[in-house]
Amino acid sequence: MKSTRSPAHLSQESKKIWRGIITEFGIDDIAGSKILRVALEAFDRAQAARKIINADGMTVIDKAGQTKAHPLLPIERDSRAAFLAGIKALNLDLEPLNAAPGRPQGT
Repeated sequence: MKSTRSPAHLSQESKKIWRGIITEFGIDDIAGSKILRVALEAFDRAQAARKIINADGMTVIDKAGQTKAHPLLPIERDSRAAFLAGIKALNLDLEPLNAAPGRPQGT
C-alpha cells in the first residue's frame, strides 16, 4: 500500500480524514487519491465559508440597505455537496456490513 501522507495544503481536519479513509478503505490508486483530494479541498472550502458566515451572520446588508442572504451561503452549500459527491464517487460503504440479510439479531 502507498503512503498515507496527505496533501500539504489541506487543513489539519482534512489531513486526519485523509489518513483515516486511506487507511481504513485501502485507497492506493491514483484516481482514488485524486478524488479524495478534491473532495477534501471542497470540505475545507465549506469549512472556511462556514467560519465567515458564523462571524458575519446568515444575512448581510447590501449597498442599498437591504437585508440579503450572506453571499457565502451558496459556496458553503455547493462545497458540501462536492465533498459528499466525492465520497460517493469513491464508493465508500460507510455503513457496517451485515453478516446476513434481514433484521439484526435481538430486534
